[in-house]
Amino acid sequence: MVRVGQMTTMEVNEEYDAGVVVKGEVVKASFLVKNTGDAPLVISEVRPSCSCTVAEKPSEPIAPGATTTIVAKVETANVSAKSITKSVTLVSNTKGSLKVLVIKAKIK
Repeated sequence: MVRVGQMTTMEVNEEYDAGVVVKGEVVKASFLVKNTGDAPLVISEVRPSCSCTVAEKPSEPIAPGATTTIVAKVETANVSAKSITKSVTLVSNTKGSLKVLVIKAKIK
């Protein structure tokens, strides 16, 4: 049972480098999230930095010691730059409730 106000901690790989991708390709970035605390980890929001980026939040709390994967997809068809840096912000019940995940790629 999740009690309001219960705080926990998490570990997550904060950067995903897709390397070189062909313009038009969809970058699929995977972020492994581990609950390192004693209370269930609740990710209440997953906010992409722009409309070209889509990510889904976990529907269930993550039990202490358990892991989940958050997948973010970046559409590169309309990118005019030679490289991209996009982000997804996680809002959770951790101290410092915001965690920014970064997705990087070079476009050819």
